[in-house]
Amino acid sequence: MTAPAISLENLDIAYDGLRVVKGVTFDVAPDESFALVGESGSGKSTVLKALCGLAPEWTGKMEVLGQPGPHRPDRALAQRCQMVFQDPYGSLHPRKTVDTVLSEPLSIHGIGDKDARVQQVLEDVGLDARFRFRYPHQMSGGQRQRVAIARALMLEPEVMLLDEPTSALDVSVQAEILNLLKRLRAERGLTYLMVTHNLPVVSFMCDRMAVMNKGEIVEIAPATALHDGSFSDPYTQKLYAASGGNEDQ
Repeated sequence: MTAPAISLENLDIAYDGLRVVKGVTFDVAPDESFALVGESGSGKSTVLKALCGLAPEWTGKMEVLGQPGPHRPDRALAQRCQMVFQDPYGSLHPRKTVDTVLSEPLSIHGIGDKDARVQQVLEDVGLDARFRFRYPHQMSGGQRQRVAIARALMLEPEVMLLDEPTSALDVSVQAEILNLLKRLRAERGLTYLMVTHNLPVVSFMCDRMAVMNKGEIVEIAPATALHDGSFSDPYTQKLYAASGGNEDQ
């Protein structure tokens, strides 16, 4: 039996002693795309932060690619697990060019062949060489998010944590970014753990979903349930109804 890429068991996460995630348990298989869904404040993004060492107050069991979960950012884990944040403008340094942003991970990890890697990853995310020496303010929101995705790909990770990767973008651009992420997953054999409140995004991108409410998982279901509404938990049924049911799929 293949070991999971991500495994959480009875995970509790606190901020300043206040427990905000309670008893979360789920596994994500290698190459799977798994969604955490729920309303704002349900604890979804906190789980992602804990997985990359940005929420150190956690107890329970957490493993990423067979390694124990971190209580602080871990360089070795960063080579295998990368995060794409919600706001592409906030996650990119305003005074650093795209070239610098993409080169920094290589410098930190002592990886050479910078020019070839930067050129290749820009091509992979659909940006030509003209963007290499631009600053974030010289690009659109969609282009900035492509750069953020490119940065996450620079170390050739196996797992990507996606925190509402399209919610800060114009509707017209969201589909382009989702199509890009879907293609990259297929080409690179990536495992995705995606946080979103958008059920149509889950239907398009993911294999399974866990629904969170007030810090707890109330249901885990296949994404195909979004086509027929076959959910068992009342909260999930309410979310499904609020999204328009299968009218949006």
